[in-house]
Order: sequence, then C-alpha cells, then structure tokens
Amino acid sequence: MKYMTDKKKKTAYVVLLFSIAFLIGCSPKKTENQPEETVPGGESGFILTGPGSYDSADTAVVVRIDRTEKTITFLNLEVSRNYTLQYDGTSVFSDKYGQSLSLEQIREGDIVDVTFLKSKKKLNTLMLSAGSWSNEEVNRYSFDAGIKNVTIGENVYKLSEDIKIFSDGEEIEMMDLNETDVLTFKGIDSTVNSIVVEKGHGYLRLSGDEKFIGGWIEVGQGIIHPITEDMLLTVPEGKYQVLISVTGGGGAKNVIINRNEEVTLDIGDLEVEEAKFGQVVFALSPSTASLYIDGNLVDTSGPVTLEYGIHQLIARASGYSSVTSYLKVAEPTAGIEITLDAEDVEEEEDEEDEDKEEEKDTSVSSGNGNTTASYYQVYIDAPSGVEVYVDGNYIGISPISFKKVEGPHVITLRKTGFETRSYTIQVDDEKKDVTFSFVELVPN
Repeated sequence: MKYMTDKKKKTAYVVLLFSIAFLIGCSPKKTENQPEETVPGGESGFILTGPGSYDSADTAVVVRIDRTEKTITFLNLEVSRNYTLQYDGTSVFSDKYGQSLSLEQIREGDIVDVTFLKSKKKLNTLMLSAGSWSNEEVNRYSFDAGIKNVTIGENVYKLSEDIKIFSDGEEIEMMDLNETDVLTFKGIDSTVNSIVVEKGHGYLRLSGDEKFIGGWIEVGQGIIHPITEDMLLTVPEGKYQVLISVTGGGGAKNVIINRNEEVTLDIGDLEVEEAKFGQVVFALSPSTASLYIDGNLVDTSGPVTLEYGIHQLIARASGYSSVTSYLKVAEPTAGIEITLDAEDVEEEEDEEDEDKEEEKDTSVSSGNGNTTASYYQVYIDAPSGVEVYVDGNYIGISPISFKKVEGPHVITLRKTGFETRSYTIQVDDEKKDVTFSFVELVPN
C-alpha cells in the first residue's frame, strides 16, 4: 500500500515537470521588432503589433491619398507639419458617428481624428473629426486677403496660416480661386482649415465675332459682359445657353464649360437683323436724380427710346449712393423704377474726394512723341510672352502693365500649346505701382 502511494507521487511529479516545460516552450518570445509597452493595470510587459495597436493620436487634415502606395499624408494642425502613414486591410475608416466608411469616401481636405503606430508609421483608425464643421457647396462668400478671413453668409471665419485648398484632389493656391467657384469650407471653431473646389471654372472665347464687337454676351443668368476684341471670359464649369446681342441682331448658342479648359464658340452664323426699339419710362427716386444710359445723360421726363438689347444704367444724385445696373430691352414698352439710398455726409465728401483723385490719376502727359499715363500701374512681368487678360479683356503680351484700380481682378494667362491659367489678385489702394509674377504655364 505504501509502495503504491510513493509511485503515484513520482508519476504526478513527472507530469507536473512536463507540463511546465511545455508551457515555457509555447510562451511568446519578444523579437527586436516588437515594441515594449506597459500594460494598463499590470506590472510590465509587451504587446504584439497588429490590428488595434497604436501609440499616437492626432487631429489633422487629409492632404494626399496615394492608392498605389497605400499611403495617406496628413497635416498636423498643432505644429503645421506633414507626415505620411501606411494603411492596409486592418485600418478602420469611419464617419464622426462611428459608422463605417470606405477609403473612397475619404477625400483631400477632410479634417480627421487618427490613431497610429508611430514606430511603424502604420495607420490604425481614421474618423471624420467630431470637433470639425463643414459648410458644403457655398457660392456666396467673400475673401478679405488683407486680414485673412472669409465671410460666409452672416458668419466671419479666420483663414488658418497653413490653410489647404484642393481642386480635383490636387493642392492649389488661394489666388487660383475665382469668385465664381463653388466651394466647400471645413474647419474647427471659427477657423477654416481647408477649402475644396466643388465646381471650378473654365474659359470662353468667341470667334466670328467681328460684327458683334460693342454688343453684349450673356452666359447663363450670372454673367453679362460687353463684347470686346479678343476677349476671354472666366466662366463656372457647366452647361449654358449663351445669348449674343448687338444693334439689330444676335442669337443664342449652347456651350459646355469644363474645369480649367478653354472653349471657343463660333458666333459667325448669327444674323444681324434690322434694329428694333422700345419705349422705356423711368421713375427715379429722388426725382432730382440723373440717369446715364451707356454713359450718356438722358432726359427721363418722358419715355426714353432704346434699342433692343442690353444697356448699362447709372443713376446719381447728390447725397445718395449711386446705382449701377443693366437693363435688357426686349419689348415695345416697359416701365422701370430706380430708388437711390441716402448716404451720410462723410461718405458723400469721401466720394467727391475719390472723384477728384480719379480725375488726377487719369491725366496723361506727353513727351518725345510718347504718351505716358501718370496714374499708378499694375505690372505683370512673368511669365513672359503670354497673352494677358484682365477681367476678361485682352490687354497684350507680357511683360505688360495696366491702370491700377483697387479691388479684386481676374488675371488670365494664355499661350497656344499651354494650359490657360487664371488668378484672382487683390489690388491695394496705396499710391504706388505694384508688380505680380506668376509661375510658367504648363504645356498641354
């Protein structure tokens, strides 16, 4: 009986030793590539890198998605520095509510919260930031380049120093934007961190327009422009009906404008018919206001005879703000009411001073057979040898200059065989010349 007991004890001891050896042999071993981490709540240890592993978190702007290399580049919003992370099948993408997204639903300009393994540059999770806001497809906005802000509706936002702007997934500059572009703004609190061009712009040129010079062109409902020689209009991308009108004729054409592309519209087949006229009765308030039609002062005490087509109206009165608008005459008779708003005395004095300054600036002096403008000028000195258009009007081949007028202006650069580019510049009111240089055009 005693023998059997000792034998059982020895057998149990052998089994115990074998079990310990087996467990030691099956335990995971740390490799040089596996980082050591402290396990929360435990004494010490390490974890294997894999799904769900991360040691860093960040709020950033998506700058570039490279689906070939399977990488995403981000802009850190705190230190304004770019960094790139690798993603794979274990990376998780979601919206700000935690609902799953595909990579195709993430795009440049998105503000996101990310977690990642810094040592491996491996993306763990990407979530549209719950702390961010997005104002989608805005077509009414105004930039103030001087103080770097933008007004959207009644709200004013600050533009971040390192703001990112994207068009078709490519990063562009602020001056590449045009006031006709439809934009999406994204930011945090009262700061805009990124802008995405949802609907950009292209360019429209006319051919066969010799008999229409001095007439008017209407593109959709938003663009009315006098027809000038060799003009190039900046037009929002889309499909439009183009109306051409001139004394005694005109017509309509359809056109499709693509982003960053130039379209030539032939209007040589439009007919110029016998002129038609309409009688327009104007009611001005105040009654002492003066009315100028196409630059000429008219008598509004009775009906005014105007040719069918578009005419520019300017109403002025002492102590009131001037009104400038366009009138389309297309009927035998019509009645128009124009009301001017009263202005402050100080504003009136400022306007008079501006008129005097304008008269001073537009004076010219001659010498040695050359006529030289005495007003301040805007110089376009680069790139050289390209066609230059200011607000759609052709002014010549660069380097070239034009009269300095305060405010935003669209500068369009064109050269056969190269991509047409346009820039929106802000011209200041300082009493001095200003020079702009742009990058070389890219070959088609």
